[in-house]
Amino acid sequence: MDFKDLNPILHSQLRLAIMSLLISVKEAEFNFLKEKTNATAGNLSVQISKLKEAGYIDIIKQFQNNYPQTICKITPVGIEAFDTYVNALRTYIIP
Repeated sequence: MDFKDLNPILHSQLRLAIMSLLISVKEAEFNFLKEKTNATAGNLSVQISKLKEAGYIDIIKQFQNNYPQTICKITPVGIEAFDTYVNALRTYIIP
């Protein structure tokens, strides 16, 4: 059996959860991700920064009704990395 290497950036539970959400919705507000992942604001912030550094997401900071808003948007590179990760993970599952 040929096991594929798993992407260490995506192998983190929280980063994988963020990417899974963004795959389905394309972009999401920080508080939506925080609520769906049950992460603390600090931990979520660190993990989205790591995903941004890898080029997997873009972060858009803006204001809405005088409140700061952070939008996370998956990039084409992120979509490809996620698909590659899922396919690599399949090599570990016995058919």
